[in-house]
Amino acid sequence: MNFIDELKLRAKREKRRIVLPETMDKRVLEAAEIALKEEIADIILIGNREKIINDNNFLEQATIIDPDHSELTDLYVDKLYELRKEKGMTKEEARRLLTEDYMYFSCMLVKDGKADGIVSGACHSSANTIRPALQIIKTKPNAKLVSAFFLMIVPNCEYGADGIFVFADAGLEQNPTPENLAAIANSSAESFKLLTQKEPIVAFLSHSTKGSAKHADVDKVVAAVKIAKETYPDIKADGELQLDAAIVPEVAKSKAPDSEVAGRANVLIFPDLDAGNIGYKLVQRLAKAEAYGPICQGIAQPVNDLSRGCSTEDIVGVIAITAVQAQNK
Repeated sequence: MNFIDELKLRAKREKRRIVLPETMDKRVLEAAEIALKEEIADIILIGNREKIINDNNFLEQATIIDPDHSELTDLYVDKLYELRKEKGMTKEEARRLLTEDYMYFSCMLVKDGKADGIVSGACHSSANTIRPALQIIKTKPNAKLVSAFFLMIVPNCEYGADGIFVFADAGLEQNPTPENLAAIANSSAESFKLLTQKEPIVAFLSHSTKGSAKHADVDKVVAAVKIAKETYPDIKADGELQLDAAIVPEVAKSKAPDSEVAGRANVLIFPDLDAGNIGYKLVQRLAKAEAYGPICQGIAQPVNDLSRGCSTEDIVGVIAITAVQAQNK
């Protein structure tokens, strides 16, 4: 059984209600059908029933909510207005968002306890997915920031956790400060442990290993490692490490022989979004890895993004991940 199948099995044991707002996308409807058939989650679809069903009667098994006709809409208009009126939102604007931008309606379902998580982003930008979630669902208590990671599954790979890695931040935080890098490392370690049920081993990546290069960019990573070790002492973390020193035992022996992380890392913390995003796409395309995400961390309830280049299978995988995250709530 592969890793995603294991996650699906965990999701099935205690099903959660996952909302898919992008019912205008064929891939999303295909993923909804698979998730229903495999009983991964109870699926909620937002949109016009006739357009969603469209000769696929199996989707009748989903809960379908049309904001134009739902009895919840008036209630959610009032609630969204109360949440955002200090930011200048009017009731008219609240109604427009709820009936035209289905991500807002989806977030209200989660806020109202009628859904447990959301998967979106197949045909919308990350900002369109994350902004409503932050406005309505808010951040997790004590979360320092919201960040995003990719769950990478590399075939025929002896590194990481048998080819399983978390790459962070590869989706949201453009140029994190040392404090933010440390917080991203902590969140990513927690996410890795939740999803894989294995020990996270965290490497802060750089173009330098243990002082082999001098630059302000290296200094930022060194500072992040220091903060992480002081603030999150329970995490097994080290840096700064070049990628090969982080994951290849033979290289680690020569470049960082005294590190308990070098050569064993399965959670890779990139110094900025450019490196993280380029890194995950290189591994996905050249190593034929499965890349699930961006998976968000730091939001009060599971809200996960998708790459606009995602496949139907990718969406199904993220539904399973979101359901497992929701079980942990």
